Amino acid sequence: MKKRPFLMAFLTLGAIFLFFLALVYAVSGLSGPSRSFPIGEKIGVIEIAGVITASKTINEQLVNFREDSSVKAIVLRIDSPGGGVGPSQEIYEEVRKANEIKPVVASMGSVAASGGYYVAAPARSILANPGTITGSIGVIMEFTNFQELLEKIGLKSQVVKSGEHKDIGSPVRPMSEADRAILQSLIDDVHAQFVSAVAEGRQMTTEEVAPLADGRIFTGRQALEQGLVDELGNLQDAIDVAARMAGIEGEPRVIYPAEKKPKIFDYLIEETASQLQRGLQERGGAGPQFLWSGVK
Repeated sequence: MKKRPFLMAFLTLGAIFLFFLALVYAVSGLSGPSRSFPIGEKIGVIEIAGVITASKTINEQLVNFREDSSVKAIVLRIDSPGGGVGPSQEIYEEVRKANEIKPVVASMGSVAASGGYYVAAPARSILANPGTITGSIGVIMEFTNFQELLEKIGLKSQVVKSGEHKDIGSPVRPMSEADRAILQSLIDDVHAQFVSAVAEGRQMTTEEVAPLADGRIFTGRQALEQGLVDELGNLQDAIDVAARMAGIEGEPRVIYPAEKKPKIFDYLIEETASQLQRGLQERGGAGPQFLWSGVK
């Protein structure tokens, strides 16, 4: 029998490749929810947890899942009291764009309030647990005044400014009525943007949303009665809803975004920046926020 070395080598390499492919698949199955490997039609799950201080990572995940043809629907798992206005609006916009291409379903965990609700609003369907804390449709700015404390310890601030309101919100002088009027106008405008975004996302009128947008919080069950969510259910229920919307038959394959492993220097820089930003927020220096103050 004539030997065929090239054929034998090809078959051997093919067998090795299939072995490692099967091994990776088995390991990914044993280590919990797959981050990216399953083959076939998939549901992509994106987690939004904690205070929303940035949008870059979440938006990159939304874009990746939106452009991946094997991902037939996206589930947003939200457990957040909200956060910055800008990041919340940027995530809202990417959720809206993704939902135009494939179903996006929002799943609310313990808390999805203020900015946490804002980012869920454009989803095709919103699910909440009966006891989820949600709503808090509103805007807040907080300022702390240290003037009297500084005077007691003998410190005095000297400010040189280009205009009357350049140091608006300063912690070392009283807030004037003119300052307050400017800040209230800003808050009112951002609040109107919030109401419009919810109305657009939920297909309601601004007149229907306005009575619900005084900052009050709702349970998931109360939010269902007010039309702010579509049904009650947990994360698995949201995955099942997304699978039905995408026309996936049988048990859907679930993937999560691939985890990035930052270098130690990058991690330290990011962690320091995050701690600094949280500190500024606690002192009211982060500008207007879509944030429920019940969670610190």
